[in-house]
Amino acid sequence: MTSPLLLTGSSILRDDVLRLAAAAGVTPEVLDVDDTLPLAWGTADLVLVGADAAERVALLRPPRRPGVHVVGPAPLPHEVFRAAVRFGAEDVAELPQSQSWLVEVLTDSLDGGAYPGRVVAVLGGSGGIGASVLAAALAATWGARGPTLLVDADPCGAGLERVLGMERLHGTCWSGLGSATGRISGRSLREALPHRHGVGLLGWGGLAREPVPPFAVREVLSAAGRGHDAVVVDLPRQGDAAAEEILARADDVLLVCGSTLTAVAAAGRAVARLEGLAARPHLVVREGGGLAPGELARAFGLPLVAVTRHQRGLEEALDLGAGPLHARRGSVARAARDVVARLERDTPAVAA
Repeated sequence: MTSPLLLTGSSILRDDVLRLAAAAGVTPEVLDVDDTLPLAWGTADLVLVGADAAERVALLRPPRRPGVHVVGPAPLPHEVFRAAVRFGAEDVAELPQSQSWLVEVLTDSLDGGAYPGRVVAVLGGSGGIGASVLAAALAATWGARGPTLLVDADPCGAGLERVLGMERLHGTCWSGLGSATGRISGRSLREALPHRHGVGLLGWGGLAREPVPPFAVREVLSAAGRGHDAVVVDLPRQGDAAAEEILARADDVLLVCGSTLTAVAAAGRAVARLEGLAARPHLVVREGGGLAPGELARAFGLPLVAVTRHQRGLEEALDLGAGPLHARRGSVARAARDVVARLERDTPAVAA
């Protein structure tokens, strides 16, 4: 992790940002802009460009990078916004209105950009084939490696608290985030959720389940990606606005399909929902219905990443709070390991 970089020649703006940075627990490196843009531009996890320096930065044409924001006292002139566009700033924040937002941005910089925030959506092609259990198993598998979030996006489901044995743990849930309109800190979200064995859970927390607005889903997924190595989302089979927002923002989508004719017919309708998405689609087949997994993969045109089958004693283990990985050699645990290994192997390398 490197210190955030503040580029400004204004002592007033410097003092304001340093005060907010102190509240976030970070100490930015403060530099003015000269003829050679500081080396820290390419190495700092976060770059704040003062409004007074925006035009000079734009003239130097630094390489575009994520995590660049422009800050300055309100009202900012239009020239500042035009300069911000020229060097690819993500936001232009006017102070003091954006003070809380800036504190959250600085707080997130403590994570040092360590979390790649892979979002994996799990979609059941039909009911009763174990899509929710597989989602929980994936989260538990990734959770053994680093901070992982499991999101229950199915308001009609039984609740993933039971699957993970987390019914008695307290923490934030959808009812506390569904009306979120501002930027959510990745660190704050991670710390507010109930946790078990490296897995945080964003569930429903009760019987009342109101639809989650798409804008709240966007903020939650953005914060989750900044605060976790992996985000696994259990989607409802019946699409709603929130589910479509998640699909649009997912890196990978796992379609879990049964192997009976009825299940395959239902899964065909789910495949249609995946058309045109940027996410990489994959197939997981639940054996036991007579149709071969390879045949289904060819029929759907999706890569087969894992096969599951009925696992004796699984329901009893979940009822006892043992979680989906209680049997390390069981079908669900093996499928979860296969999926994680395949997705990590197939992830495109990120250019330095």
